[in-house]
Amino acid sequence: MPQWDQLWIDVNIATMNADNEQPYGAIHQAAIAVKDGKIAWVGKQDELPEFDALDTPIYKGHGKWITPSLIDAHTHLVFAGSRANEFEQRLNGVSYEEIARQGGGIISTVNATRQASEAELFELGRKRLNALAKEGVTTVEIKSGYGLDLDTETKMLKVARELGKHHHVDVQTTFLGAHAIPPEYKNKENGADEYVDYIINDMLPQVAKQELADAVDVFCESIAFNLEQTEKVLTAAKQHGLKIKLHSEQLTNQGGSELAAKLGALSVDHIEYLDESGVKAIAESGTCATVLPGAFYFLRETQLPPIELLRKHNVPMVVASDFNPGSSPLCSTLLMLNMACTLFKLTPEEALKGTTTNAAKALGIDDKVGSIEVGKQADFCLWDIQSPAELSYSYGVNPCLQVVKAGQLISMNS
Repeated sequence: MPQWDQLWIDVNIATMNADNEQPYGAIHQAAIAVKDGKIAWVGKQDELPEFDALDTPIYKGHGKWITPSLIDAHTHLVFAGSRANEFEQRLNGVSYEEIARQGGGIISTVNATRQASEAELFELGRKRLNALAKEGVTTVEIKSGYGLDLDTETKMLKVARELGKHHHVDVQTTFLGAHAIPPEYKNKENGADEYVDYIINDMLPQVAKQELADAVDVFCESIAFNLEQTEKVLTAAKQHGLKIKLHSEQLTNQGGSELAAKLGALSVDHIEYLDESGVKAIAESGTCATVLPGAFYFLRETQLPPIELLRKHNVPMVVASDFNPGSSPLCSTLLMLNMACTLFKLTPEEALKGTTTNAAKALGIDDKVGSIEVGKQADFCLWDIQSPAELSYSYGVNPCLQVVKAGQLISMNS
């Protein structure tokens, strides 16, 4: 007779298990058993094996739906300062160039983040992480990239690591030193190349030595770093044993996605200008494509990512918030589900995959989380919904009733 730590009954389950050919991998009138923080049994409730009902805590779902808990696989959650004044200036007709000359744009966030203490950044990050957690998110990727010097980049990554230690949400950290060219290098003749050398020779070794990052990212774009510079950083990252990913094809087609595929990147993100040759390349390498509808919406972009091509070539599509102060100040993964459907025409099932199974794959942790399967970590949510499509359909009234993280029932007030 099995001994379980808890049992959930009277639920419908969207397992998101690819082996289950039902939409959403659904099991109706189902049950889930948890043991030692992992899923020990899942299936139809009337097929439950005999168990000790007197010694097993039982939770009743009253016909509600359980899904894997959500994963936000692309955020810039640790930063200081606000860019609301720039938002207002732009709407009053002030150009980006003029705002930049006034010290605005990414440099204003860099300056504020450099000046902030670890304690200040931690408190700001905690509030943002709480907002995601209340929507059923239990895994978040946090990038650096608003320091652009060794001290601040490592400070950001340390804060991100601490957030993961003091919160039930698991935090994956990504070093994004190659986010922009810092002001110290901006006016130098070969400033971008010199900064790349600084990243490779000074920053990366310290980040790796202190084990502050799980992955390394680069913004490969006409306004940031070119292909040659990008390849140097990503190759150096791999030499340090770090996973790699890429901001690519957001504003122009630089061919970054093909480079990322060649180097074995986990994901390419933004990808509005990705063409079919790039799609084929990431399809062959198994690289995920991360779409970021929040940035598309906030920047009022018009170039849609190539959703049909991604479908045609069976590329795993990831949906993430890109939460950041400049282009996506939208701290809501549930909102991204709706936006992915309304703006990019993903189906609700594709959107939910994008924040569960595919998001886990984009972080390299799909062997542990992302779907409800025996042996995986017991990370799941109970939702007050009548079908999984409701998670993408409506927004504003949070339907998350309960969160289970590694088998522990989490207080929604944490």
